[in-house]
Amino acid sequence: MEVIICPDADEVGRVAAAKVARVCADEERPVLGLATGSSPLAIYAHLAAKVEAGELDLSAVDAFALDEYVGLDRNHPESYASVIARTVTEPLRMDPARVHVPDGAAEDIEAAAEAYERAISEAGGVSVQILGIGTNGHIGFNEPTSSFSSRTRIKTLAERTRLDNQRFFSSLEEVPTHCLTQGLGTIMDARHVLLVAQGAAKADAVAATVEGPVSAVCPASILQHHRRATVVLDEAAASGLRLRGYYQHVYAHKPGWQRFA
Repeated sequence: MEVIICPDADEVGRVAAAKVARVCADEERPVLGLATGSSPLAIYAHLAAKVEAGELDLSAVDAFALDEYVGLDRNHPESYASVIARTVTEPLRMDPARVHVPDGAAEDIEAAAEAYERAISEAGGVSVQILGIGTNGHIGFNEPTSSFSSRTRIKTLAERTRLDNQRFFSSLEEVPTHCLTQGLGTIMDARHVLLVAQGAAKADAVAATVEGPVSAVCPASILQHHRRATVVLDEAAASGLRLRGYYQHVYAHKPGWQRFA
């Protein structure tokens, strides 16, 4: 696991976007894994700047969102279909037909989950999976005690997660109680994983992910077993890391051929 500590949230976005762009340049048919929430917004802003400058073309790239609320109309402004459309598809000039979101409105949720897994596989698998992290250590909507081998499925949202997401809705009552999410096993199949976190509220979850034991109580800790996991943090999110100085030393002395930003 590579840990990169940046001075602020915007630099987190710049560095992470450079990683995504490098993976896209290295693969013949890149496939993006998209996260929602506040954490990846700076990534998308920096990727959009690269697209605008003619440095990056994502028009023929396939993409798969991590999750979607169950029972929320696809056209609701806080459905992840809507969020991905306005924060990723449009600014990055991607083909909407190539950007996929789980079908949280399906009558047969299990069948929809299986279809989503097949679609990812048929696209060639995810090249780089972008991840945020919840304050309880969840990635995607894989709440604590999720199986490390889990695949796309329905999950009940933890009350902590619903409270964290309340800021996007008018009240807690409007926050859905269930979601359709890629599983931890699905996430681990990505060829690269890229987790970003900003702010002191994420410090404990980050420390448990990077330096704690690998445990289902902190779902993100499974990333310690990923072959190509990159964690990009601002100073506040990194404040709980015991080996913070070591990570900064390693990054400062990377040889040029290993750098992507």
